[in-house]
Amino acid sequence: MNITQDIKPISYVKTHAADILDQINVTHRPMVVTQNGEVKAVIVDPITYQERETAFKLLKLLAQSEKDIQDGNRISQNAVFKKMEAKFK
Repeated sequence: MNITQDIKPISYVKTHAADILDQINVTHRPMVVTQNGEVKAVIVDPITYQERETAFKLLKLLAQSEKDIQDGNRISQNAVFKKMEAKFK
């Protein structure tokens, strides 16, 4: 992947919006939009966006789990199963 092909100024985006959307949805590569030479936005297709959001949420859960372990907030597997058995009997 050559990201330099996917960096476009806002003026290009304005005049080629439909083509850009087609490209993004076919290639699943993000489009970086610049304004006055600065990056101002990134356009992604819905599938890629959802996949990244899901991955991000999973990473947040893992980070919280690691923090819980470091803080001593944990219980044994047997204790979890006993709680589940008691709750669902």
